[in-house]
Amino acid sequence: MLATAHTIALQGSTGHLIEVQVDISPGVVGATIVGRPDASLMEARDRVRMAITHAAPRWPSTRRVTILLSPADLPKRGTHFDLAIAMGIKAADAGVPREALRDTVFLGELALDGGLRPVPGVLPMVMAAAARGFGRVFVPEPQAAEAALVPGIEVYGVRSLTQVVAQLCGEIVPVAAPVTELRAASTLSWRGQDRREEVDMLDLVGLSDAKYAVEVAAAGGHHVLLSGPKGSGKTSLAERIPTILPDLTREEALELTAVWSLSGPIESATGVLVRPPFSAPHHDASKASILGGGTGRVRPGELSRAHCGVLFLDEFPLFRSDVIEALRQPLESGEVRVVRGDDAATFPAGGMVVLAANPCPCGEFHPSAGLDRCECPEVARREYRRKVSGPISDRIDIVRHVLPAQPHERDPFAPREGSPEIRGRVTRARLRQHQRYAGLGWRLNAQAPGHLLRERWPLPDAEQHRVDDEVYAGRLSRRGAIRVHRLAWSVADLAAVDEPGEREVETALRLRTGEPLRSSDLGRVG
Repeated sequence: MLATAHTIALQGSTGHLIEVQVDISPGVVGATIVGRPDASLMEARDRVRMAITHAAPRWPSTRRVTILLSPADLPKRGTHFDLAIAMGIKAADAGVPREALRDTVFLGELALDGGLRPVPGVLPMVMAAAARGFGRVFVPEPQAAEAALVPGIEVYGVRSLTQVVAQLCGEIVPVAAPVTELRAASTLSWRGQDRREEVDMLDLVGLSDAKYAVEVAAAGGHHVLLSGPKGSGKTSLAERIPTILPDLTREEALELTAVWSLSGPIESATGVLVRPPFSAPHHDASKASILGGGTGRVRPGELSRAHCGVLFLDEFPLFRSDVIEALRQPLESGEVRVVRGDDAATFPAGGMVVLAANPCPCGEFHPSAGLDRCECPEVARREYRRKVSGPISDRIDIVRHVLPAQPHERDPFAPREGSPEIRGRVTRARLRQHQRYAGLGWRLNAQAPGHLLRERWPLPDAEQHRVDDEVYAGRLSRRGAIRVHRLAWSVADLAAVDEPGEREVETALRLRTGEPLRSSDLGRVG
């Protein structure tokens, strides 16, 4: 007898449909799993056998059981295959109708008594099942609400193998879980980190140049490098960037929650993140914790967990060299690809990366104020700055030198804007981008491919010639020219103008090169 069940295999955050083909036939008694299973999946033979023996009696103990996980060339790992293997065996042994397995995906780890345990990555797996046209999915009962966030698929939350068999056979479901709890009609609450209750841009005095720079960065999703002496306000400014970002769209929220699901089951108390996340790992963090990886199962790092939000790397030159250099590809592509042998996992990394660095190891170097307080020799300052290598700095859109508030900026009665006002402008700017890029594979200016920008949304000829002149003069790289183009559109979106002009390109060039902004630039918002 041959039967087929379906489940999902994950490579990073990408789900692949897996056919679990089970054949029960005469031969040497035993169970064999083929199709590139890992060690935890090989152990599924014993888990499934004992679960069926205790919860759904009738293991085919006198025949040979062959289990193929297809496609066979795709590496498979994890314990969530247990339920699909068990249902394939039951269907091949006439324990459940084979027709009942159609249009259904099974996810969950089995305990020896037949109980179903939560597994990481349920949300991206259900998203993959729905994208491939499946109509229903069985998941562990604690994760039913998480799975139900995916529209267009019927979710059954179950606590044991016995309940799954009863449901597929059309029988009365055992009392272990009330029937009303089997189908997840509710969803997780929409919530998340909300720094708006803790900090506000209104708290910062002065810093008008840097404030406008991070506003442009927030509007277009650009990466930022903040440099300056210690105590100038770099960290305070970076910590307030999430307060000027709008709530995530439903699509963004599902993408982000799917990444968090890969780290482990999501509790109902956590819910879907609707506020952009903020992560600030210590400079001693490892490459795996920042980029992703780890022993055994590959997990997303802080860069991916800050997808659609902000990753703040304070004291950036103090991070390990392998971490700094490994950021090259994610800063450029917006995703992290972890490769191990012939296996690869890809995670999204589309958030803003904000770097902060002192001008020297002691943090007291301030050229405009003299070198009186700096104790570092020039060689030490040069070596310290060299840690932010050219390829990394070339991938940063905005460079700002943050200076402490000047005496004339410390007037307590001077008008200052709070985060809500700035967030309103950023939200309107992002709406313009969403409308402009509707139906394309990106949402923000920072994600727009350079060649398409020049073809479909070019700069005026005079301004394009000006940018090209900067490239020919060696003051701007080709990559930098693309970033100036993107920045010009973000400045224009904030100013609510139809396309970048002379002022927008001038502002973009200054933001890119680190030159101070003009007072007229700071007031150019819509």
